[in-house]
Amino acid sequence: MRILVFVILAFVSVVSLPALAGERLQPLTSRGDLLGWEALGRLDMRGTGFCSGALIAPDQVLTAAHCVFDKNGAPIPPEQIVFRAGYVSGDALAERRVNRVVVDRGYQDAGSGKISGKMIPHDVALLRLESPISTGEANPFAIHVDPQEGEKVSVLSYGRGRSEHLSWQRDCSILERGWGILTFDCNVTFGSSGAPVFVRYGNRVRILSVVSATGDNGQGQKVAFGMELPEVVAQLKHRMRVGDRPSVKTATGVTRLKVGTRSGGGAKFVKP
Repeated sequence: MRILVFVILAFVSVVSLPALAGERLQPLTSRGDLLGWEALGRLDMRGTGFCSGALIAPDQVLTAAHCVFDKNGAPIPPEQIVFRAGYVSGDALAERRVNRVVVDRGYQDAGSGKISGKMIPHDVALLRLESPISTGEANPFAIHVDPQEGEKVSVLSYGRGRSEHLSWQRDCSILERGWGILTFDCNVTFGSSGAPVFVRYGNRVRILSVVSATGDNGQGQKVAFGMELPEVVAQLKHRMRVGDRPSVKTATGVTRLKVGTRSGGGAKFVKP
């Protein structure tokens, strides 16, 4: 599998991004539309931007690691992050501040808007809320453990131009799987970082991956990228439970787009 160009999808206010191939997105603009999706929400970082996220426990939100770093590569203080579950047009079903962030040990934020392609498998963070959201308000999602190429998936996310409501692509596919990276033909944009990629499991859905980036798969096709989750999430949950804190390093690399940064063109990424 060749991965040539990645663009990180944390919200940015200037850079244009062509829509990926796939069906038209369905906007979820009312409380009725959100039935069953209440555990999805918008993560707002004070003064920087937003990402998408999902509850995987009453007090734990899964998102992309790059969402919780500022443009200089420094961790955003947890108290500056708010999770708004079921957010629609300025109103949320439940709103909580974050009091702890745990990032995958392998993730290194380069600062200055830079990242290497090998970071995508590690681009995962777990956020603890200051108090749980009851399952009566929002029922957390489970993690799927066995992704397969060709499997049908769906994505729900916030994004630039649709930041006030979730948008749902009901049917896209896993194109490739390798090096801990999953490639999808799903329609994502800035702000979609951290959005869950779902697969149906019986009568319910489970989270298969988290949206990390978009780019070219080496064959001229615009695609989205995520990572395999089970092992990473298990480690993050353990560290959250036992009180371990992540060791975050900065490094140089090639340019990527961060929350709240401004740029006139796309971000470049090296091959893993």
